Parts: sequence; structure tokens; C-alpha cells
Amino acid sequence: METPRGALNWDGAVNAWHVAGGVYRMGRREWLTEAGWRQAYDDGVRTVIDLRNSHEARRRDTDPVVGEAAWSGVAIVSAPTEDPDDPRLTDVCGPYLNDPAHYRHNVRLYPERFVAIFRALAEASGAGVVVHCAAGRDRSGMVAAMLQDLAGDSDQLIARGYERAARGINERHRTHGPPHARERCLEESELTPLLERRGRTVVEFVRDLDTRDFLLRHGLTEAELAAILSMLGSRVAL
Repeated sequence: METPRGALNWDGAVNAWHVAGGVYRMGRREWLTEAGWRQAYDDGVRTVIDLRNSHEARRRDTDPVVGEAAWSGVAIVSAPTEDPDDPRLTDVCGPYLNDPAHYRHNVRLYPERFVAIFRALAEASGAGVVVHCAAGRDRSGMVAAMLQDLAGDSDQLIARGYERAARGINERHRTHGPPHARERCLEESELTPLLERRGRTVVEFVRDLDTRDFLLRHGLTEAELAAILSMLGSRVAL
């Protein structure tokens, strides 16, 4: 049986996980403390790719006070996965993306945004890069599943990647409360069957998509793909 890659212990990080190679995922970067930023830097992180929309990228009163010097030497790249005001998307997924069944609609509507995300990964300097959204579950989960597909991960590992992130933010809801009325902490009896179903949906999404073909068809270059595969430590042939 394959062993899932581990959780990260950067101070303050929420729902933070190793994806593959030098790529990591997590929830809001504003949760990191100064010590957490130092730990990420020490682990080789030199690029953070923010998948949120611009209005989400802000400090909350409950976030740690962290000066900009804490992430000195780390490039912050804004690369939203969606247009939150586009009725083509909201008609399908509602006010925000929160179900892997909607991932296929997101990539279909905005292929150029995903090329931009993966181009930022290809251009990232240093040994490590972090992709993050708000909860660290769906937007980062969508990109992480595509990265795992490129890395050659099994269906089991891809489903497990979604499950552990969904469990991670569910635990955050249990200990800190949900961020708004549309989220809630789920009990195990409801969570387990939901994650089994959604894990299968994530796998179906990337297998139907064929990440490599999708990205190349929409403008990513072979050289950029090779750089991403190298970062992932992938042995998958071009």
C-alpha cells in the first residue's frame, strides 16, 4: 500500500500538506506566524501561489500579526482559479467552489487561468513552492490533484490527498468554528461516506481531464511542463 505524504508543521499553518517533490499545499497564508514563515523558508519555499480572488487576500483580526519582512525572499503570486462573479460558474457551483463535482466546470471555463497557475509553478525559484486557497480544500485540492496526476500518483493517493485536506479543515471548523454559515463541522458518520464519494469524484476529474494533455493544449510549453515534472520529482516521461 502506498503511504500518503505527510502533514507540515510550519507554525500557524492550517491544513498544510506535502503534495509531491518540492510542492506543498495549505489554507490561508495569513494563518502562518513569523516562525511559520521561517520554517517554510528553511524548507526551501521561495514561491507562494495564492489561488484566491483578490478580495480574499487580507488579514483578519484573529490572524497573527506578521510583518512583511517575515516573507522576505518569498515571491507571492496571485493566480485565481475562477471569476467569482461569472454566472456560468455560480450557476453550477453556487456562491463558491466546495465540491469536486464542480472542478471540471472550473477548468472548462477558465483553462487560461490554470495554464497561468502551472506556468507560475514552472517559473518558481528555489526548492519549494506552496499553493494555497482559503480553506486548503477545494481550489488547492483541484490543483493538487492535477499535480498528483502529473507526478504519476495512484488513484488511492489522489483520493487520499482530498480526504486528508477535507478532514483537516473539518477539524479546524470543530476547534475554531466555521468561517460562515455555509460551512459546518461534520460528524464522522456523515463525513466518512461523503469523503469516499468525493474522493472518487476527484480521481474521475483528473483521469478524465488528462492534466498533461489539457495544459499543453491550452498553451503550456513542453519546457514548462518539464520544469514542473522536475519539481515534482516525477519519473513520468514527457
